[in-house]
Amino acid sequence: MAGTVLRGWGRAASSASRIVGPPRDGAAPPHHARGVIGRGAARSYGDAAQNAGGLVVDMTGRGRIDRIDLQTGRARVEAGLTLDELLRAIIPHGWFLPVTPGTRMITVGGAIAADVHGKNHLADGSIRRHLTGFTLLLADGSRRWVTPADGDVFAATLGGMGLTGLVVDAELELRPISTARMRTSTRTTADLDDTLAALSDSGATYRVASLDLMSRDRRLGRAIVDTGEHASVDDLDPAAARDPLHYDPPRRLDVPDVFPSGLLNRATARAFTAALFARAPRAHRIDIVDVASFFFPLDAIGHWNHVYGPRGFVQYQFAIPLGQEWALHRIAGRLAAARCPTFVVVLKRLGPGAGMLSFPIDGWTLAVDTPAGVAGLSALLDSCDETVCEAGGRIYLAKDGRLRADRMSTMYPDLEAWREVRTRLDPDGRWRSDLGRRLGLCTPWD
Repeated sequence: MAGTVLRGWGRAASSASRIVGPPRDGAAPPHHARGVIGRGAARSYGDAAQNAGGLVVDMTGRGRIDRIDLQTGRARVEAGLTLDELLRAIIPHGWFLPVTPGTRMITVGGAIAADVHGKNHLADGSIRRHLTGFTLLLADGSRRWVTPADGDVFAATLGGMGLTGLVVDAELELRPISTARMRTSTRTTADLDDTLAALSDSGATYRVASLDLMSRDRRLGRAIVDTGEHASVDDLDPAAARDPLHYDPPRRLDVPDVFPSGLLNRATARAFTAALFARAPRAHRIDIVDVASFFFPLDAIGHWNHVYGPRGFVQYQFAIPLGQEWALHRIAGRLAAARCPTFVVVLKRLGPGAGMLSFPIDGWTLAVDTPAGVAGLSALLDSCDETVCEAGGRIYLAKDGRLRADRMSTMYPDLEAWREVRTRLDPDGRWRSDLGRRLGLCTPWD
């Protein structure tokens, strides 16, 4: 059977798999000679939720909210629930997610598999810090409630990209809020050093910078820096204060799949960047905005990935430690010198990380979107990988579809420890994926 062709959000890598529904309560996972992997909302950019020739378990059919304790802020939910669905349920009651990535369209199971982080990682860590536990369906059909006290199993699953087992449900601790608004501060920086200083010096909980990597002069790395805190009722105008927890994020546009590859190129990237900075405030500005606009600006555009055309795009996201800022300068300069068309370019400050294959480290992360069809892109990003390794950094597996396996042990020094846990949980190597094979995370006979 040929199966269904699956792609990640970047649409640059594809493979055919047979899709099956989630296992019933008490049932074992399905078996296949080419293995099995879970799949949520298909928002991982690369090939993490694909399994060429094997089975893919579509978990979106398990998206129920089991319970929310509005007194303690604990939520028990099934793994196929999206963050969007959870937010719509909790915000009107005065709760918010403790950590959220740049899209609310991912599932809870996917968030755990990637150990997602957000604009508040320096203050609040990744999602692992806010999980009280989750149910892990193992390859032998047993189900295990895993908590932070389960040391290596917890550490291997958070960031393990679904290769230790299938997350069935989870319980997490929420953040109390009094409004569905953010009090934000926006400023424009002059260059990369100024941007790094602005993010470092801010005492805000949430911090993010949108960079210019299209300039090849002293403006390279200039940015629009946004910081924020959850607004109080006193921050709101009288009309908004009458319903401070109102939350109904609109989707203003749904992009059809009609755009040709090549539409986004150097010329359009320069125009996009110029327009972005032309709208930026000339002076420091304070605003009150809704939470969706601050955390999930691209979610207002349905299927925005279609703009890149059928060849798709690559999001190159890496982290480097504090003290290795030279690597940011080198990679930014290399991308600019190569005239690589970059569109969404986001820099964040990270705090200390944890876990075996978790991405965050105490330092910086830069994410860069570029069309997959750019000439020489593979060699360019390989050279950037060398710099990341030299600086003691790593590539984000949830965004990756092209990293070489020989880089993994340098980027993730706990790789062998992770493999030992995976082998103990899945001795026959039944959980497999395209990403796992490509990066040598699966056993040799996979």
